[in-house]
Order: sequence, then structure tokens, then C-alpha cells
Amino acid sequence: MYSIKEAFYSLQGEGAHAGRPALFCRFTGCNLWSGSEKTRATSECQFCDTDFIGTNGQHGGKFKTAEQLRTHIDVLWPGGQGHKYVVFTGGEPALQLDDELIVEMKQHGYTIAIETNGTMALPDGIDWICVSPKTAKPLVVTKGDELKLVYPQSHISPDYFETLDFSHFYLQPMDQSHLTTDQIPLLDTQQATLHYCLSHPRWRLSLQTHKMLNID
Repeated sequence: MYSIKEAFYSLQGEGAHAGRPALFCRFTGCNLWSGSEKTRATSECQFCDTDFIGTNGQHGGKFKTAEQLRTHIDVLWPGGQGHKYVVFTGGEPALQLDDELIVEMKQHGYTIAIETNGTMALPDGIDWICVSPKTAKPLVVTKGDELKLVYPQSHISPDYFETLDFSHFYLQPMDQSHLTTDQIPLLDTQQATLHYCLSHPRWRLSLQTHKMLNID
């Protein structure tokens, strides 16, 4: 059974594949936050800007088999067009993404990406692994294609991750638009991120261009 909050076709807005057309499939649930504002301040991740509760989002729902889910989301890809690219995200997609779904998507021509917090082991067959750390606990996923750190986080520093086996290292300014000052001290995250990247050339700047363009 797969629980999907939402699925949609858009442009990847962040990181190394910014601007690439992609099918996004957002799984319900996360292992670092319940998704309830009542528990945000005491959760391991306190700054999430994503609604991943339930299955009531655009093209959301529950699906018993990998084939049912693939069929449901496949219609969102432009008809007759190749270069199929799906990004499994969340919440935490590693809670639900499994071998069966990976095989199903591969058999129908998809390149598979995942955006994960890196605290859970991943199945084989994922083509692009993007880890976005949200906790000071040691990562389970310590190698991949892209490490994208939301910055700044008071409990973890970028230098914790510089020796890991990733091809790309990105810092992304924390989006604080959904936070209040009683939840977390508000900072000029863009300036802080710019300064860190300029002072530490190992890191590149990632901006949420989909928000700038007002697209999903």
C-alpha cells in the first residue's frame, strides 16, 4: 500500500537539476516530524515547509500496488514525450519507496530520483540520490549524487558533511515564511547562505526557483 499526499508535473526548482521537467510524487509521512504544528517545536526537524499529512492533495490517494500508482501518476507526463523523470519526495519517501515501485517505474521508461533526509536505508535502482540532512544524528545514506543542506541549522554545520561521498554540495537558504518567531528565531538566511558559500567554495548556492516563479 502506498499513501500519496500529492503528485504533479512541474519543473525541478532546486539543486543540480533546477529547471528540469519532472513528475513529483510526494509520499505521506515523515520520521522526523509528525506534520502537526503542535509538535513542530519538539520535533527533530522544526522548519519543514511542506504539507505531507494525508492523501487529499492534488492527485493524492492510496494505492495497493506499484502498478496502480504508476498508472495513476503516469498520465501526468506529457503524452508521447520521452525523457521521463520522476522525483520521489515527502515527507520522507524512504518510508514507502520499495523495490516493486522502482522496477515498475523503470519498466515504463522513468529515470528515478529521490529527495531524502538520509536517515533510512534506500532500495537499489535509484538513479539520482539527493540527501537533505535535517538532524544531528549520523546519516544512514552517506553517499549519493547531491547533498543539499538547508542553511542555517543551529544543530548541524555544513562541515559535518564535506567528507562524504557526494558529487554535488549545495546550501539552500531556509524558507522561513511559514514560521513564527515563537517557533524559531528568524534570520536573514539568504545573506547567511551567500556568505558561507563565498567563504567555503566547496558549496554551491541552491535557490528555490519554483517559488520565485510561483509554480508548484
